[in-house]
Amino acid sequence: MGMLCAVSFNRYGRLYYLDPGEFTPQVGDKVLVPTEDGTEVAECVWAPQWVSEDTAGFPRLAGPAGAADLDRDALVRRRKAEAKVAAKKLIREHELPMKVVAVDHLTGPEPSTGSVEDGAHTTIYFTAPHRVDFRSLVRDLGATLRCRVELRQLSARDSARVQGGIGSCGRDLCCATFLRDFEPVTIRMAKDQDLPLNPLRISGACGRLMCCLKYEHPLYQRFQETAPAVGSRVDTEQGPGRVVGHSVPRDAVTVRLDADGSRCSCSRASVCGSRQAYEQQYE
Repeated sequence: MGMLCAVSFNRYGRLYYLDPGEFTPQVGDKVLVPTEDGTEVAECVWAPQWVSEDTAGFPRLAGPAGAADLDRDALVRRRKAEAKVAAKKLIREHELPMKVVAVDHLTGPEPSTGSVEDGAHTTIYFTAPHRVDFRSLVRDLGATLRCRVELRQLSARDSARVQGGIGSCGRDLCCATFLRDFEPVTIRMAKDQDLPLNPLRISGACGRLMCCLKYEHPLYQRFQETAPAVGSRVDTEQGPGRVVGHSVPRDAVTVRLDADGSRCSCSRASVCGSRQAYEQQYE
């Protein structure tokens, strides 16, 4: 048991959980978060709270952000905006089929007039329908931004993760908030859940199958392994009948009774053959 707080580097972006240590940041405070490229400024969106999980493996908060840290963060954001504008302009000039998705910038010492900024590194993430020869674009970007420039092409799913957005459920995209890895999602999962195989209904913002199809799929698999198939005969408390439908979220089956043709909803356990055989042993 320990304490955790949550921070975000961008508004409505992914949450990162940290051990606050001896610090007690409040919601809205700017804090320093350790990363692979050094400490970066983030905003506290969840004040430290006691949790039941073991917090030994979580990174530790570096402390509150000072004036120098905030100035450096403002400089990084300004350089990102400048790089994004410059990249879009040069892409149009080079007539390349690219779309800028996001920009990262690592600062270095302030450059002398007309020289390249030592230690600075700008990474531009983009999407394209195919591989693009951007060697001349990189040279022009380096001369314009006066720093080392790297371009990285993103897949459709990674692009949605970086940009964020609202899903068909009305909530922020899972990939942009809490998902760490993309698990395989197949059309078979939609079929098992009896969903309409309409691409507009089962595709996410990235144009691929929605990641949430994976969430409830194990539940449907377990239900199909134990529930009587549609068309099979079962005995219910109202009398014998035939299964005409399944309701996996309610863990129930719909049965049409032989007596009067009416339909009733029964729990899966009450019509499961193994459950009935078990109960008959003690009658």
